[in-house]
Formats: sequence, structure tokens, C-alpha cells
Amino acid sequence: SKNIQFPYGQYSGHFCLGIIYSRHADRELDETHTYGLEELHSIASVIKDFQFFVAEKWSIASDKSGSGNTANIGSINKISDILSGQGMFSRLGEKWFDDYWMNYGKITIADDSGSTKKITNLKDFVIYRGGDTRLIVPKTRKTRTNHRSLS
Repeated sequence: SKNIQFPYGQYSGHFCLGIIYSRHADRELDETHTYGLEELHSIASVIKDFQFFVAEKWSIASDKSGSGNTANIGSINKISDILSGQGMFSRLGEKWFDDYWMNYGKITIADDSGSTKKITNLKDFVIYRGGDTRLIVPKTRKTRTNHRSLS
């Protein structure tokens, strides 16, 4: 209920507003230089190349939590996939996203050794629900070809 005013189902959509930006190379900035008030206009920003986006959360979500100790919904992290809405649920749809995250870590299944485990990945969940695992968009690993960041 943190930062949420109404029950989940009463909202017409759940959106992410994101900012993608580049960082200036460290060698371009002199962090030790002191500026006077008359020089404010000459202070270089540490970030540049802003790109804003809005996406429905389900279209850019992954199947992993965003933090280690809660069930915060995590997002994919490859910039081109985010901008094109190619999250893991993008072919499954919003209903699969809602069902998965409302049941995240709550459903227990037997593993190959006969022990039980909680479902915390989309493939196991889709199999459990009898869905088509071919509709899962694989999470692409982020490559470090530049210094663009997500906010």
C-alpha cells in the first residue's frame, strides 16, 4: 500500500515514466573546480542526452523482483527492449502479468527431486497454469557499450 491510494484493480492502467540518459566521461569534468555565482551558466552537467518514455508496467516487466527483500516488480534492462515494450510479458499480455505478480512466491510446486519450491520464475508459472511458454519473451542481458542509465 506504499504510495498507492486505491486498490490495484481500480486503476485504469499502471504506467512507468522513465528517463534514459548518458553520463559525461569523468575526464570531461573537473569536480575540484570552485565556481562563483557569476559562473553558474558554465557548470557542466554530469548527465546529458535525456530520453523520456512512458510504458505500461506489464509491457516492460521481468519475472524477477526489483529488490532482493520484497516482491517489487522488476523491469527488463536492455534499453532498446524497454523503448519498444518488449518485456517478458509483452506477448503473454497484461492478464498473465497480473496473475503472475499477484501470486509471486505464493504457489508451491514439486521440483525434479520431489522437494517443493515456490514459483518465482515465469516459465514455471506458465507451465503451472497450462499456458504456452513460447510466448515468454526471454530477458536480454544488458550490454555495457555505452554509459546510458535508466532512472
